[in-house]
Amino acid sequence: MPVLSGGCLCGALRYEVRAPPLRVTLCHCRFCQRATGSSHLVEPLFDRDALSVTAGVPRVYQHRSEGSGRLLDLHFCECCGTTLFMTFERFPGLCGVYAGTLDDPAAIEVRPGHAKQVFVASARPETVLLPGIDTFDGPAMDAAGVPYPPRVYAALHRVGDRGAGPLPGDGEPSR
Repeated sequence: MPVLSGGCLCGALRYEVRAPPLRVTLCHCRFCQRATGSSHLVEPLFDRDALSVTAGVPRVYQHRSEGSGRLLDLHFCECCGTTLFMTFERFPGLCGVYAGTLDDPAAIEVRPGHAKQVFVASARPETVLLPGIDTFDGPAMDAAGVPYPPRVYAALHRVGDRGAGPLPGDGEPSR
């Protein structure tokens, strides 16, 4: 895998990731909506040792997760405010990159067996869920780390009822 590089808006912070993502999370929780200023976070998760900051020194904001009660460290640029990645008290060996900060965000592939859609109960009503991807109303696992069973849609699926009617192939979960 080629080295993935990224940075903040002003260019003061740069990073590299030298390993493929372990998995990709599409998170629709209110925290991720606020943290990104968008509908959801696309978060490739990497081994923490695979990420290195190559320019600048990020500031860290600590936030206590409402779900797990554990701390999240958001690493951001103090000049422009861009959050680049987060580390987790609950998963000390991992880091989650904000995919939009990559120089090539399209380098992160969202595909069945490698991605999951979480906290879709908090998703905006016009959100369209991807087919074939494990989907969860809340977290993918309980506080003890036991996985919840996923829903998987066979076709594109709209979360809410706002919009211009059903999507072609809008359907129920396949499992």
